[in-house]
Amino acid sequence: MADLSVNLGGLSLKNPVMTASGTFGYGLEFADFVPLDELGGIIVKGTTLNPREGNDYPRMAETAQGMLNCVGLQNKGVDYFCEHIYPQIKDIGTNMIVNVSGSSPEDYAECAARIDALEHIPAIELNISCPNVKDGGMAFGVTCVGASSVVKAVRERYHKTLIVKLSPNVTDITEIARAVEAEGADSVSLINTLMGMAIDIEKRRTVLSIHTGGLSGPAVKPVALRMVWQVAKAVKIPVVGLGGIMNARDAIEFLMAGATAIEIGTANFIDPAVTIKVRDGINEWLNQHGCQTVSEIVGTLNT
Repeated sequence: MADLSVNLGGLSLKNPVMTASGTFGYGLEFADFVPLDELGGIIVKGTTLNPREGNDYPRMAETAQGMLNCVGLQNKGVDYFCEHIYPQIKDIGTNMIVNVSGSSPEDYAECAARIDALEHIPAIELNISCPNVKDGGMAFGVTCVGASSVVKAVRERYHKTLIVKLSPNVTDITEIARAVEAEGADSVSLINTLMGMAIDIEKRRTVLSIHTGGLSGPAVKPVALRMVWQVAKAVKIPVVGLGGIMNARDAIEFLMAGATAIEIGTANFIDPAVTIKVRDGINEWLNQHGCQTVSEIVGTLNT
């Protein structure tokens, strides 16, 4: 077996395959399908400082090559996570990473600080695609100023590995990546969902309750690959690639484009064992091509 281990800003992963937030619950839900300790990391569902009810139903819709969702970060808040969820997941033998969201830099920082105190949570992933309530609802991640403000606030209070999840709904994603790198991000992950819409032509209404939602699945893969390739050339910190990864070939494309690790999201809904299949597929490809380590193929795209 090839050496599949990788490093994300000081965080060691036994292999480059992680799960995308919001598609794998807290990991426990998939324990009957996947040996959780064989994954590189599990990024649990979005956690906020205070409980959130999420958006009204319907909040998911299938599309031709993926799905739309507007779940709205439904969760019971960070204190509930610390008291009730953490004890159940702290001994899982892989990197348990918490996705952190907020509505102000202060919210993000306070939430991150409480997670910082949890011994067996070695990293967080900041979701900066959240709306800034102090700035008319514009997502933090679509401007350098907004993205920087969140990362700076969190970095002051969080002392472990900090992964920042970038929004693709921007003109130049490399500018955002460089901005969060400058404020202390240890790694960036991309892409988050693309903004989309679905319409019921009989009702003449949008399918989703809030009209728009995040598009994920195979449809977004070409966009995600392009952005990962661009960002990997623009920053010095490791890049985590995600967006439409359905199999090992998809994952290898992201690695060649410059990603050090990858996340699998929507595919978990189709095949709950897809993560292990992707890991094994990467290993098989490496063996077939005479590669001793997965790191040998990272960023090797010929251009």
